Amino acid sequence: MALKGVVLAGGSGSRLFPLTLVTNKHLLPVYDRPMIFYPLHALKEMGCEEVLVVVGGRSVGDILELLHDGSDLGLSLTYRYQRGALGIAHAIGLAREFAGADPIAIVLGDNILHGSLRQFADGFVAGTAGAGAVLKEVPDPQRFGVAELDASGRVVGFEEKPERPKSNLIPIGVYFFRPSVFDVIGDLRPSARGEFEITDLLNHYLRDDELSHTVFAGEWQDAGTIDSLIEANAFAVEFAPEMPVETGHDVGEV
Repeated sequence: MALKGVVLAGGSGSRLFPLTLVTNKHLLPVYDRPMIFYPLHALKEMGCEEVLVVVGGRSVGDILELLHDGSDLGLSLTYRYQRGALGIAHAIGLAREFAGADPIAIVLGDNILHGSLRQFADGFVAGTAGAGAVLKEVPDPQRFGVAELDASGRVVGFEEKPERPKSNLIPIGVYFFRPSVFDVIGDLRPSARGEFEITDLLNHYLRDDELSHTVFAGEWQDAGTIDSLIEANAFAVEFAPEMPVETGHDVGEV
């Protein structure tokens, strides 16, 4: 049983307009490389060798031209197309055939991480939990799904983009699931936003006491808005040189 990786790189990137009017946001530069290189590196560091890239929109050909089969990055890549912005849980559902009987690690395509998750990933594969989530304290939790804690500090629920967050602790866009997740996704219903929410998926596993989690000790930055993209570039300057860009492409051909 091997951990397989999934990068979610669909969506319209509307919060980054006009930068994304003619390209996929995951192709935008973050310091010295395209944004999508960062989640791919994170999955490789967790031990994933096979990765599914879920794509969408009009720039699919550009993503394939950049990444090809993944061998230049030391990975084996396959692709699935997501029609429309139907939410993170829906995008995860597209990985059913790719996952087969293996557990999967999901990283959102606009997540920039510095620090290792290998120990948590190995523990999830060896353990029995149905799902896993990586959490982090942030100053602006209302932009994200937010964890609700009880008096003892145990996670008891997640709420999507609340006006009044119950904590500063959020799932940062790194998730782990066993193949049972695809049946759970099949039973989900769209939220008021018309999307299949990752928070509903996490809450299902919480109710069954099947969710493990860790609070990420490393550094994390998302790049989903203009302001956070600027911050991500400054953030990546500090550690991107530690992440080699292994590519065999002739620069003149890309």
